[in-house]
Amino acid sequence: MKKVRTAEEIILKLRKIETLVNQGKTIVQASREEGISDYTYYRWRREYGGLNIDQAKELKKLKQENEKLKKAVAELTLDKLILNEALSGKY
Repeated sequence: MKKVRTAEEIILKLRKIETLVNQGKTIVQASREEGISDYTYYRWRREYGGLNIDQAKELKKLKQENEKLKKAVAELTLDKLILNEALSGKY
C-alpha cells in the first residue's frame, strides 16, 4: 500500500538516511531503518536530492500550476478543432 508523503517529509527522511550513511551504515540498511526501500530512496534522491524544504514547496506549487495550464491548453485546442470543423461544413 502506497503511503502519500509530503515533500517536507521526504526531504527530512533523505537527510536522516544521509546521516546514517555517514555514520557507517549502507544505504540499504539506512533506508530500511527509515521504513522505505532502497529503490524509493534512489527515486526520492533523484527528485528531491539537492532541494531544501522551501524549494520543494515551490516545486510542488509549480507542478500543480503546470498541470492546470496543460489542461487549459488541451481544452482550448479541442474547442479550436471543433470550431474549425464546424466552419468547414464537415459536421
